[in-house]
Amino acid sequence: MQGVRRRPSSEEILCLDLGSVSAASSASVASSLSIDEAESPEARILRLISEHPVVIFTRSACCMCHVMKRLLSTLGVHPAVIELHDSEISALPYSSPAPPAIFIGGASIGGLESLLALHLNNGLVPKLLQAGALWS
Repeated sequence: MQGVRRRPSSEEILCLDLGSVSAASSASVASSLSIDEAESPEARILRLISEHPVVIFTRSACCMCHVMKRLLSTLGVHPAVIELHDSEISALPYSSPAPPAIFIGGASIGGLESLLALHLNNGLVPKLLQAGALWS
């Protein structure tokens, strides 16, 4: 996979190859995700985390990611979902778990269990409001 491509489904999932990007593939990208060939995979991930209020990093066909997206969509939040290859997972910040990993407002929340615990403790909606992913 080169650059960013959209998965053919009704859900908004972006597949991002954090390796090298050809000029032809980067020119055809029609999203807010910009790819700079000189940028390292770690720097790209950090930039994506800072550019979006809610980001989920996942693997292909991850059922836990689906649950995360469903929970957030019931609250009215549409996260940026970045699908990583196994070789790209090591580029995630050291404090994040293995995918699926969710970041809200630039902070690592953790995986599905952490997200559900935050929601059950009534901490998810305030965090989403603070990050600008929800409006009161």
